[in-house]
Amino acid sequence: MSSTLGTRVARVLGIELDSNKDKVTRGESVLSIQTVDSYVEQDPTPSEYLREIAPSGKDIGKYFFDMFPFLQWIMRYNMQWFMGDMVAGITVGAVVVPQSMAYAKLASLDPQFGLYSAFMGVLIYWFFATSKDITIGPVAVMSTITGNIVLKAATTNPDIPGHVIASALAIVAGGIITGLGLLRLGFIVDLIPLPSIAAFMTGSAISIAAGQVPSLMGIPTKSSKTTPVFVNTRQPTYLVIINTLKHLGLSKLDAALGLTALAMLYIIRSFFNYAARKAPKHRKFIFFLNTLRTAFVILLYTMISWLVNRHHRKSPKFNILGSVPRGFQDIGVPVIDRNIVKAFASEIPVTVIVLLIEHISISKSFGRVNNYAINPSQELLAIGIANLFGPFFGAYPATGSFSRTAIKSKAGVRTPLAGVITALVVLLAIYALTAVFFYIPNSALSAVIIHAVGDLITPPATCYQFYKVSPIDLIIFFAGVIITVFTSIENGIYVTVAVSAGVLGFRLMKAKGTLLGKVTVQSVREDTVFQRTENNLRTPLLSGGHSTGLDELSHRNLFLPIDHTDGSNPEIQVTVPEPGIFIYRFSEGFNYPNAFHYLDKLVQEIFAHTRRTDPFSYARPGDRPWNDPGPRAGKEADHNATLPTLKAVILDFSAVNNIDSTSIQNLIDVRNQLDRYTAPDSVEWHMANINNRWTKRALAHAGFGYPNPELTDGQAFQTWKPIFDITTLGGSNSAAADADYAENEKHFGKQKTQETHRDDIGPASEGRSISSGSDDLKKEITENPRLKTAVVQGVDRPFFHIDLTAALQSATASIKHKREVAERGGESLGVEP
Repeated sequence: MSSTLGTRVARVLGIELDSNKDKVTRGESVLSIQTVDSYVEQDPTPSEYLREIAPSGKDIGKYFFDMFPFLQWIMRYNMQWFMGDMVAGITVGAVVVPQSMAYAKLASLDPQFGLYSAFMGVLIYWFFATSKDITIGPVAVMSTITGNIVLKAATTNPDIPGHVIASALAIVAGGIITGLGLLRLGFIVDLIPLPSIAAFMTGSAISIAAGQVPSLMGIPTKSSKTTPVFVNTRQPTYLVIINTLKHLGLSKLDAALGLTALAMLYIIRSFFNYAARKAPKHRKFIFFLNTLRTAFVILLYTMISWLVNRHHRKSPKFNILGSVPRGFQDIGVPVIDRNIVKAFASEIPVTVIVLLIEHISISKSFGRVNNYAINPSQELLAIGIANLFGPFFGAYPATGSFSRTAIKSKAGVRTPLAGVITALVVLLAIYALTAVFFYIPNSALSAVIIHAVGDLITPPATCYQFYKVSPIDLIIFFAGVIITVFTSIENGIYVTVAVSAGVLGFRLMKAKGTLLGKVTVQSVREDTVFQRTENNLRTPLLSGGHSTGLDELSHRNLFLPIDHTDGSNPEIQVTVPEPGIFIYRFSEGFNYPNAFHYLDKLVQEIFAHTRRTDPFSYARPGDRPWNDPGPRAGKEADHNATLPTLKAVILDFSAVNNIDSTSIQNLIDVRNQLDRYTAPDSVEWHMANINNRWTKRALAHAGFGYPNPELTDGQAFQTWKPIFDITTLGGSNSAAADADYAENEKHFGKQKTQETHRDDIGPASEGRSISSGSDDLKKEITENPRLKTAVVQGVDRPFFHIDLTAALQSATASIKHKREVAERGGESLGVEP
């Protein structure tokens, strides 16, 4: 009833329902109806698609359970895990305390806000973490961006404290990222390619290091009555470098501490790296000593500063950190209003991008190194919530730190719970060590920052890898670094991401399809070598020097680009499969950006290598189209009699996942164009390697997959003989199983074959494709009436094939059949006998 009603509604609305499927049956197939089970493939429906994507009750429960990954392992927590987490947590804590205070200076905030951010990041993250190695807290790049925002807001809203701006920024960015995580949109991070990330890291490291050199040398970075000349470290990097060199004469005693501290950091690291290579047995102990170098240098120079300035607290000999309040002095609800958000609204995209890039790239890298997988969506949720709750304790935007994550990983961390140990170390520093922080030299903190960001610079070996893999990636990398140095970190991020997207779009739009030809190859066993003989022929020889005939080696057909653009041996002659048959492979999808480019090349190649079926199809010159005016007056038309006429087009969809209305319409237009070119004949369109049911549905709706009865002679359509791919249904009577058995016996010997039970081979052979035109299979079916066989794909769409071999067989058989009909005096269908 509903079907009839739907048909009537479609008729009223002028919608033409699919009708070709009903007209195409098995035809006169090679196999009889009694021996092969028929199969009609059902089209996917929108309701089926909705059922597939609609979450079930179990899926909803799993969604909420997956939001707290610690529930999967916390009940099996043991003492061995705790010991590893404690060592790693304390080690990272000794590093994060001085680094977080130094990064707070980058953010133009007081040092305690760096400690607050470090505490809340590691304390909250472990609840939602899928990475055991990552360490959340202040990082150099995000701190620099926050500092730029704070300084910019200070000029427009001087009455709003900087930490209020920074906390509001963390709330807004954290809310956005939390939303992305809840919607499970972690895949968007994959849109940012590796060259963009490397350029962002390298450019940022250079910018940050250059901005810390004035503080390292004691050169003023702010104007005052006593220092009217200063270096503005918030300018583009190249100007910072130039102004620093111009004002080196303003260096003070700070330079002695800063330069020696920086040198000491590198000397200690080099020494312990050398010691680890010389004493591999003590590598673990040496590693822990190496990771403590930052804490050691800070404590050493804090002691020196105390000895020098203990009697000069009000007028120290060099710049020191100053008072750091004890405990959490800024706990409270963050202030967010229109004016505050307006102060940093334009910087929200870059803030979100930086938080995502740093965290996901680091967590993925260490996940691969330590053999576990992270959930990007869950990681977005983790850093989003960390930035949502952190501002209630005075924190500013925080994300994953590369240096601290590397230390944590090498320290032998076992679970994300190590973050709680690190939080306790930071908490101890906030309440017990603030008096010591007073004497920390600013130049020593600058040395710590420069030393830390130095590891973010992309090494030459990675640049060379970009060049070898894709030279355009190397160009994108250097473009990002140069733009970052000469403008800003934000511009570098935007440009590299935009250029990478542009390159991807260009490659997609200009994707090059490939015309394929056929090559017959032979499989050679691993113990076979080729040796050139006196007559310059290559013959296969076994390792023992005994020749084996080529007949013993298996033969099969391959389809390679005719122009050898895939790098195959150019000496091999790739033959055209059959005159008038073209095999065309899509290389990078088939959608609206590249549909016209693909098919335009196909049509050009067809016109260049074929001739019109009926050169006299235009009775009068005026009947010809303007873009095919024909020969000049008084000259005969060049019929290109040596060229074949177009018979069939085979499209390889192995690289196509889905198609759209634009690509389908382009395909229909080309089909109509080629049908006019081959009139009164028509072109057969065969499709191979279609891996998506929706693609089959779209092509079938457009009239592909079966002969068009409107363009094909009715009598010939009735006697048309399609070729299907069939397979046996397995079991001991399986022809495919027999083939497997024979192959095993041939290559591995009778002893190996006897060890493999005959019945064990049968079920594994289910689904092995055998051409319906195979003589061996027909003989097997005839001799064994119990053999059960079935077609692999639907018989209602005989022009959809499982591979190119089947498509070529079908197209060739159809052309041969038409020739036979013409030679017997039947309807010629426009085909020459």
